[in-house]
Amino acid sequence: MDGHARTATELAIVAEISPSTASVHLGRLAEEQLVRVVPQGKHRYYALNGPDVGLAMENLLVLSGASNEKFIPNTPHRLRAARTCYDHIAGTLGVALHDHMLKLDWLVADSSQDRAYLLTRRGQQGFGELGIELTKTKTSRRRFAFACIDWSERRPHVGGTVGASLLTFALNRKWVAPDLDSRALTMTQRGNREIQQYFGIALNE
Repeated sequence: MDGHARTATELAIVAEISPSTASVHLGRLAEEQLVRVVPQGKHRYYALNGPDVGLAMENLLVLSGASNEKFIPNTPHRLRAARTCYDHIAGTLGVALHDHMLKLDWLVADSSQDRAYLLTRRGQQGFGELGIELTKTKTSRRRFAFACIDWSERRPHVGGTVGASLLTFALNRKWVAPDLDSRALTMTQRGNREIQQYFGIALNE
């Protein structure tokens, strides 16, 4: 779910299951084309087969925690604060960015598609001032921008091309630093300062 490939052994350790059990599950997922296998040297690496599978995984995590009782998050703090959802920003940071992009009128609901957003002129200007070029990506076959329901917050963050572009920018700008062993993102001092400057979001370090 962090967009990187892993070996069966690495995934077995994370899932706390035996390597043989992991291999069986990965084989079934590969048959159903939910994961792809990337051979490299002596190793075989497994990765989710595209952003649509990542979206399905995030939605399944939401459903697995659904109940009629008041939602009380029990997600580990590091994952809840900021993490990757395949190739876009999720967690408290992702939801806050989503809300402020709507508040700033950068994105508006697209009535022709479920949970989809359109980029406004103000949004084009705002992203342009950040150095994020989105006009060329509109012709991509991938969904441009949509509300991806966040597993830990139960509220939307921005998925699609816009979400992926924002994550790439945040990593290049050193707003966030990726965890080596999980999909957690650590906010940097620079990130806290500049996110507050550009979006008016004040987050704890």
